[in-house]
Amino acid sequence: MRTVISLDEFRAARLALPGSVGLVPTMGYLHEGHLSLIRRAREECNSVVVSIFVNPTQFGANEDLSKYPRDLARDLSLIEPLGVDLVWNPTPEIMYPPGFQTWVEVEVLTRPLEGTIRTSHFKGVATVVAKLFNAVQPHKAYFGQKDAQQAAVIRQMVRDLNFPIEISVCPTLREADGLAMSSRNKYLEGPDRAAATILFRALSAAKAAYEAGERNAEKLRTLMKDMLASEQRAQPQYVSCADYDTLEELDLIHGKTLLSMAVLIGRTRLIDNFVLN
Repeated sequence: MRTVISLDEFRAARLALPGSVGLVPTMGYLHEGHLSLIRRAREECNSVVVSIFVNPTQFGANEDLSKYPRDLARDLSLIEPLGVDLVWNPTPEIMYPPGFQTWVEVEVLTRPLEGTIRTSHFKGVATVVAKLFNAVQPHKAYFGQKDAQQAAVIRQMVRDLNFPIEISVCPTLREADGLAMSSRNKYLEGPDRAAATILFRALSAAKAAYEAGERNAEKLRTLMKDMLASEQRAQPQYVSCADYDTLEELDLIHGKTLLSMAVLIGRTRLIDNFVLN
């Protein structure tokens, strides 16, 4: 496994990779969810590239970039046994050189859900992913279902900009009690960790109602809100039952549907979702 920092060194190393290339973009502090994406890439591609870059442009003014967990040595030790060929760990100065002024914006899909709270978030996400795609030139790129809106935005960007890349969205991995794996779970302490399972329980209740025949989307939203209200440590920011592709809120469920939510547990912001149909 080779680890590089500079863009020139990365480009040279990328040219030496044989066959189909799979990219797993990450912000580091890896967990089993990330590792599952790498394993999938290893199964499906001849060569695997992992990027580790904490992207400053997707953090809002009230989000503390400096506190985002980082441990490169730990990350490398986790991925080396998985058969990764190349790791790119660029600096912010490489990704955003002096005078940087070019951005990628996906318009409609970035407005609801996360976009109502993190207004500039997806501008940073789309831009950095486009830059990674340009540098890596992968055949396939792997993302987690936990970040469902991000995956939808990237799929739209790939279609709109004619990137010749297949986007693979892989299932959310969970702890034994249902909590979706996330680098931010590190911040959950004491009773907040137990309270955090309320997201999974609320989504599970809505899914059970759907499987029992409920198709009224507002009733599913209300069911999730009521479940969240039963946990005093939970402060919901949004609760959604929307079309999987367009992210438009539904009245009646038909076709592939995304149940999703963002919830503050203490000072830790968590997101989670289930896909119906």
